Amino acid sequence: MESRRRSIAKALSWRALAVMITALVAYLFTDNAAFAMKIGIVDSVLKLMIYYLHERAWVRASFGRAAVAVDVQPQPAVAATSSR
Repeated sequence: MESRRRSIAKALSWRALAVMITALVAYLFTDNAAFAMKIGIVDSVLKLMIYYLHERAWVRASFGRAAVAVDVQPQPAVAATSSR
């Protein structure tokens, strides 16, 4: 099992790599490093927000969810005891 710190480190390293890839592609098209980095950062922030909204939409969707059987069994009655 991975720790939360490791998962966070992996997510952050992946986003950093994604920013660099986007910035590199933008640089190849524009030949402007500052503009390319801005594109990379804006792209990453925008995708993060859109991903969050996408996840929230899927939480509300019932598509592909299996019905969960709930086994409700009556609990035995607990006798009330009086202390006199």
